[in-house]
Amino acid sequence: MIDLTPLKALWAQLAGRLGLPVPAPAGDPEAGDDRLPASSGASLVPPSSIAGRALVVIIAIMTFLGSLTVGAVDLVRTAADDWTASIVREATIQIRPAPGRNLQVDVTRATEVAVRFPGVADVSPYTAEETARMLEPWLGTGLATDDLPIPRLIVLRLADDRPADLAGLRRALVEQVPSASLDDHRQWFDRLKAMARAVVIVGLTIVTLMILTTGLSVIFATRAAVATNRPVVEVLHFVGARDAFIAGEFQRHFLWLALKGGLAGGGAAIVSILTAGLIASRWRATAGGDQIEALFGTFSLGSTGYVGIVVLVVLVTTVAALTSRWTVMRTLNAID
Repeated sequence: MIDLTPLKALWAQLAGRLGLPVPAPAGDPEAGDDRLPASSGASLVPPSSIAGRALVVIIAIMTFLGSLTVGAVDLVRTAADDWTASIVREATIQIRPAPGRNLQVDVTRATEVAVRFPGVADVSPYTAEETARMLEPWLGTGLATDDLPIPRLIVLRLADDRPADLAGLRRALVEQVPSASLDDHRQWFDRLKAMARAVVIVGLTIVTLMILTTGLSVIFATRAAVATNRPVVEVLHFVGARDAFIAGEFQRHFLWLALKGGLAGGGAAIVSILTAGLIASRWRATAGGDQIEALFGTFSLGSTGYVGIVVLVVLVTTVAALTSRWTVMRTLNAID
């Protein structure tokens, strides 16, 4: 018969260190059902190690990059929504110079047609001076517009309460002003929607890959921790400790590490985004700053961006905890 006394003694030492109840030896009438007092309880996994600190750094970096991706996607999505909201409520009439036709007369006639058309809330024809100012960034100042065949633009703001029959307006312009063409910006609207969808898909793909990378890192770290503490794990397993208890010890350990790394990475990303917004606000009066604001708005996250970063931190922490538990359970099944 195998003598289990050394194994039971080792179990008593481990249980005392972990704060587990230890049954009294059988046959001891004085002990009865009393149990040894629980100690302060050290964790089955060392609370601090080089591997643990390295894992915190890895999770922080991954969460930082993922949070920046979430912020960038939110900025582009918000800017695309602003662009499409303005584009869908506007249309443009372009009057091209044509031989034998008076450009100013054609502009006036096209304006009259657009004003009378149902569904058009406002008509704003550009003067020759306004057209020249629009071309100054590319052609410079002091441009003699009379010497160039520069078309004139008429901006239409469409009514919000009723749809405009743009097809009918296009036919009316062709009949009365042959040199005019109507652009409803539908092509640009479709391109902006496609671009926004592509950015969101790419961002979600990048975040998913970062979460998977974090999960793989936790798997390797968990296996290393189990290998380091394998004698203790095997003793606990063979003397009857539940697999859920052993896995829970590792799960709490890696949950705490992932939470620290996730908070550090998410917080660093928020600080970086706020700093970038502050720098952009100081450049707002410059030409480059105006272009950045035209592309990305005020370069500040909305509530959805901050919620997305918080969700990412929670997701990374959850994935790390569940991955660690799954890895330990598989290891214990292999011991059986």
